Amino acid sequence: MGSKVRKVVIVGVGYVGSTCAYSLINQAVCDEIMLVDRTPERAYAQALDLSHCMDFVHARTKITPGTFAQCGDADVVVLCVGIRPKNIQSRLEVLESAYEIHEPLVGQIMASGFAGILLVASNPVDIVTYAVWRLSGLPRSQVIGSGTSIDTSRLKTLLSYYLPVDPRSVSGYVLGEHGDSQFPVWSHVTIGGKPLLDILAQHPARFGHLKLDDIARQTKETGLEIYKVKGSTYYGIGNALAYIIRSVLNDDHKIIAVSAILDGEYGYADLCLGVPAIITRSGMREIVELNLSPFEQEQLAQSAAVIRQAIASLPLPPA
Repeated sequence: MGSKVRKVVIVGVGYVGSTCAYSLINQAVCDEIMLVDRTPERAYAQALDLSHCMDFVHARTKITPGTFAQCGDADVVVLCVGIRPKNIQSRLEVLESAYEIHEPLVGQIMASGFAGILLVASNPVDIVTYAVWRLSGLPRSQVIGSGTSIDTSRLKTLLSYYLPVDPRSVSGYVLGEHGDSQFPVWSHVTIGGKPLLDILAQHPARFGHLKLDDIARQTKETGLEIYKVKGSTYYGIGNALAYIIRSVLNDDHKIIAVSAILDGEYGYADLCLGVPAIITRSGMREIVELNLSPFEQEQLAQSAAVIRQAIASLPLPPA
């Protein structure tokens, strides 16, 4: 009987990378996880520690340290490398160093014969995802970033507190940059299938205290709030990465807000933005184009301009 081992490589085993691996193990998403780090001893130690989970989970996942040369047979390679910004107000501050780290790294991955899905979690994720796409030479469908998946989850969680409902009963997306110019698409947020804007209009006594601008600001600033206290965010994004990987490996066709390379969608091309997309075994199968209000179109244009300006600063090779 033939079989295909589902293999995920995680590059960078700090907080985010190791939490992603932990989520994959607990959810039995794949058969094998390989950890790669610039400090091989740390990859070995993380693999050893994570291997001790196996007696307590319902499926065994083989987990080992490895090298870039061993990425060739992987289904997904997750990039979780980078440095922490000194100015915690902006993810864009670390762009130059992020590019310097990823340029040789992507070359080593591709030299292994890798032809799977590159999933980028490194910040600033939209710009790094674009750079990784250009450097890798892979089709745009095979290079995606975590994007606004975590911001969308934060939005749903906040709304679940205020309404109150289970966050899984909230549907909607945060679009644009995973950063300061992101925005919730209020015209498409629903609660149990009912538009949020209709709920607010019909029940002013119950929900008149809700200020959408305040919720949008809270959604944007939640990561900063966590960062100020504990120095990093990793549980939410680690689970978000596992969720995306599961949709790839299981060919789930889930619609997830990811950093995607646009080629005419929403009126933009040669640009990477956080947008909802159908995620399958082949990566990003299709971008879902929402009908945005005029104000939302303006917000997307502002976010696109921020990202395009940042991309222009990179010393990328000619397309």
